[in-house]
Amino acid sequence: MGIIFVSWSIFLCLLLVMCYNGNNKVNAIRHPMKDGIPTGMNVLRLHSMDVDDKYHSDVERGHAMDDHLLIHGEKDSGDAHIAHVHAHPSSHMDHMDASLMVFFFIEDLKVGKTIPIYFPKRDPSSSPHFLPREESNSVPFSLESLPHLLQIFSFPQDSPQAKAMEDTLRECELKPIKGESKLCATSLESMLDFVNEIFGFHSQIKVLSTTHFTKSTARLQNYTILKKPEETPAPKMVACHTMAYPYAIFYCHYQESESKVFKVLLEGENGDRADAVAVCHLDTSQWSPNHVSFGVLGIEPGSKTVCHFFPADNLVWIALPSLIYS
Repeated sequence: MGIIFVSWSIFLCLLLVMCYNGNNKVNAIRHPMKDGIPTGMNVLRLHSMDVDDKYHSDVERGHAMDDHLLIHGEKDSGDAHIAHVHAHPSSHMDHMDASLMVFFFIEDLKVGKTIPIYFPKRDPSSSPHFLPREESNSVPFSLESLPHLLQIFSFPQDSPQAKAMEDTLRECELKPIKGESKLCATSLESMLDFVNEIFGFHSQIKVLSTTHFTKSTARLQNYTILKKPEETPAPKMVACHTMAYPYAIFYCHYQESESKVFKVLLEGENGDRADAVAVCHLDTSQWSPNHVSFGVLGIEPGSKTVCHFFPADNLVWIALPSLIYS
């Protein structure tokens, strides 16, 4: 395995998500979190969605998945703030699902630029935990096994949790687009194996994530870029996005097309500060025409660079320059 350089806070976070309550490992599987599955649409993982999918269905699913947060008491008053976020006035954006407000153009990355951004507010202590590899490997992870899985986790077939699990399993089984490698990591070990397979097992790698310096209930607000965004050299990049499931699942993917990684210091209009990770995809010609980013930005595949911010519980793995082994 390659040498991994991570910040101490991220390293602690990765260790924490590997832990779970109870001395009996089987209990961690048979008795999931009492509050169900923390859910929410993660639009950043949809690069490989089928071309037959409709843009409006993604927006509707965004509303439905966001409603599932009510199960966990995580719905906050911050959504009321959406009504007066108009950094990019547009008739079609006025009625857009808030969780889609993460996309922007690379030209926007300049000091003083104000961008409306949606950052989900999740409590890490209530997030699902990774299972050890031997435990996760013992649990089926396929759409075909969904009825059996619902019995294991004691979720009714027509419940919001069942729908969230079905969506996750379905997206994990979608075929990758041209030039993409993907994996739904069911354990920390499988995530690290995938990253090392992409970069080379002797490569030195680094993980980045968005850091919030203040606590806020506002999910969507106008953020201003405080200083020149810092580009992080990344000859190769693997993005890992959280998925809705009883235990931690990360949708990790690598694309052969060129991307740029930035750290961006932001300040919200209510005083929130964040050191956010942003990724810009220079070639989107192979993406589905129905990808939500094109609807948000009003562009077509391959016409412009598409950028997006990462929420705090998503990870960006990069290989250090000139230290990549094939």
